[in-house]
Amino acid sequence: MKEIEKKISIIKSKIKSASLKSKRNEKEVMLLAVSKKKTAHEIYEAYNLGINNFGESFCQEAIEKINNLNKLNIKWHFIGKIQSNKAKDIAEYFDWVHTIDRSKIANKLSLYRPKNKKPLNVCIQINQGQEIHKGGLNQLDALDLINTIHNLPNLKLRGLMTIPPKIGSSKKYFSELRMLKKSIIRNGVSLDTLSMGMSSDFEEAIIEGSTIIRIGSSIFGKR
Repeated sequence: MKEIEKKISIIKSKIKSASLKSKRNEKEVMLLAVSKKKTAHEIYEAYNLGINNFGESFCQEAIEKINNLNKLNIKWHFIGKIQSNKAKDIAEYFDWVHTIDRSKIANKLSLYRPKNKKPLNVCIQINQGQEIHKGGLNQLDALDLINTIHNLPNLKLRGLMTIPPKIGSSKKYFSELRMLKKSIIRNGVSLDTLSMGMSSDFEEAIIEGSTIIRIGSSIFGKR
């Protein structure tokens, strides 16, 4: 068995175990392979092993790979910090964006989304630790951004995303995001996505309700 095949098999087994532990259907959890700084060949290899969702953080690098692999049935997710001058390319090339934290960016993504494509699936990034080096906004500002997105015709709000602080319990932060999602739904907003959990903590994230786990090094090795 190839090394990457073995790694994917291990991850899928852990997804199944965590789903059973939390009495969830494992099919509710999307395995998003984080392929930034990885080659088109490595992505192709993972695709042939059953993965068709890939996450990229650097726009120009991603576009080259997207063009090289455009005959494959891949869903591309942008998971990096969004610069205003990259919004047009992100809107044109990606199927999902996980890191919206400003009305300005949301408006640009909707403006530049091609009319022949479905609305862009988006998540709002929550900065739970108020860390200045990370993107995201605080929970209190999330409702204002939700209202903005709901008025944009070419965006489809799917849910919330977080990268929890390294200090403290990931489980605590995942639980807080799950409760925030529930609170927003009670206010009449339809959400179906929690993008949370990476290689080091995705099992805890699944138990707390994650629907998309972002896995890089556990699939492709260290960058």
